[in-house]
Amino acid sequence: MTSPITSSACWHNGYRRFLAWGMAKATEADEQSIKLQDCSDYATMADLKRSLLGHLQGQVLEIGPGAGTNLAYFSTDIHWIGVEPNLFTHPYIRQAAERHGLKDIQLHGQPAEQLPVADGTLDAVVSTYVLCSVTDIDTTLKDIQRVLKPGGKFVFMEHVAAADGTCTRTVQDGITPIWKTVFDHCHPNRETWINLEKAGFATVDYQTFRLSIPVVSPHMAGVATRTSIDPEAELTHSHRKSRQPIAGDIYDI
Repeated sequence: MTSPITSSACWHNGYRRFLAWGMAKATEADEQSIKLQDCSDYATMADLKRSLLGHLQGQVLEIGPGAGTNLAYFSTDIHWIGVEPNLFTHPYIRQAAERHGLKDIQLHGQPAEQLPVADGTLDAVVSTYVLCSVTDIDTTLKDIQRVLKPGGKFVFMEHVAAADGTCTRTVQDGITPIWKTVFDHCHPNRETWINLEKAGFATVDYQTFRLSIPVVSPHMAGVATRTSIDPEAELTHSHRKSRQPIAGDIYDI
């Protein structure tokens, strides 16, 4: 007779395997056909990703790369490090890296809160649609700053909570308990901009946009820069009050 523990482990592995397969299928989508709404600078998702990722050089770590969707946008001469806890995605990531000509890659299975990299060694950290699902976003942002070189860049793209009082926000708040169970801890009502603005980065520059997808909207994308001073001092750098981003806004903090 199969024990409850064994059955639970089998179900969990099957679920993670299914998620990996789904993410791999998603990499086949043509992101040039995904139109951005209320975005002044970029017409499509592919345009935005090329701008954010194409110029990165040196040591680049991506948290939660899924099945490797973003590998198409990186320069082929970077040293790419992937931190993806779903081990079933790793074969897909390696295939994508080979397909796009990235030869210098490493893969790790730790969560985003425990990056397997020494302090101050990375030129850039990348996160696209990951901060919505990490267990502790503040710990994640602190560890990102730990591993970045002084002046290093944190490149992010995330869906965030809609404005308070809107129909979308009401739906997000109501559906989150079920949504995060079905979609691997994803929180559609996470106010990620607040965490970013209070994390202690020297600058946080981003703009917002919308996609024609219900529940997970609006979206924000940009770059946060680690200061060149001691990381403990960074945390006292700013305590400014955050406001709800509005689609189409451009921020320089």
